[in-house]
Amino acid sequence: MGFFLETLIGGLMTGMLYSLVALGFVLIFKASGVFNFAQGAMVLFAALAMARLAEWIPHWLGLESMVLANILAFAGAMAVMIGVAWLVEKLVLGKLVNQEAITLLMATLGITYFLDGFGQTVFGSDIYKLDVGMPKEPLFLLDQVFQGGILVNQEELVAALVAAALVAALAAFFQYTGTGRALRAVADDHQAAQSIGIPLNRIWVVVWSVAGFTALVAGIIWGSKLGVQFSLSLVALKALPVVILGGLTSVPGAIVGGLIIGMGEKLSEVYIGPSLGGGIEIWFAYVLALGFLLVRPQGLFGEKIIDRV
Repeated sequence: MGFFLETLIGGLMTGMLYSLVALGFVLIFKASGVFNFAQGAMVLFAALAMARLAEWIPHWLGLESMVLANILAFAGAMAVMIGVAWLVEKLVLGKLVNQEAITLLMATLGITYFLDGFGQTVFGSDIYKLDVGMPKEPLFLLDQVFQGGILVNQEELVAALVAAALVAALAAFFQYTGTGRALRAVADDHQAAQSIGIPLNRIWVVVWSVAGFTALVAGIIWGSKLGVQFSLSLVALKALPVVILGGLTSVPGAIVGGLIIGMGEKLSEVYIGPSLGGGIEIWFAYVLALGFLLVRPQGLFGEKIIDRV
């Protein structure tokens, strides 16, 4: 029982990290109807900016405090992501208002390759260490109940708590603020939103900035765990089944979808993998997402779209 709980908790914490990446997809789709294939590149670009600024700032300013250096690096990386959001709106989305969804999708693919290449040009292509002070030592819980206790990765626990807090804040933002309601209105109909005075360009800058913030937090967490390297952008591929499962328009769906996939892939790898030869963790999420596409294409919490003739 102790081993089962250990595996379950590990899967749930990993699922929260998947949810954090999936939030970027959901936020931009809710506000613009665009499926943003550039989210993985944004995670990588933000993590590179954070890692390199944390390395450069102490030399530029003569700082000895790594805490202060990390704070300044975070602020600088956030400014970079806001700049990216502004450029995306001015140079790409602002030119494609009311275009077909496939046109916008191809635009985000172009943004993906640009950020990948530009990030390598500006920040370099090595593997960079990102140390933000997250605890690395394992934590043993319930050792009085189960022999040896339950092993919990403290880094993943802190990351899961940060992700949960961010998800809750974004859900409240969409539900209870005027800007959040304006974002939903823009997603429903660009022209109608403009006709009632909602500034489309400002809304898109806001939502891409918020998506950039979530990409930065996700990049810091995954970069701290895996190192900041160009394979980091592939983490976003694990978020695709999450948004399919939870629904492209649902912030709570990103949470639930992430938890289900994180938990499911860990348990299946441990309990089913040995009998099938392993590797289930690689494809489990995609098979589950395919099943949902066949049965419930809008996902668990997505809005069902009915076209009337």
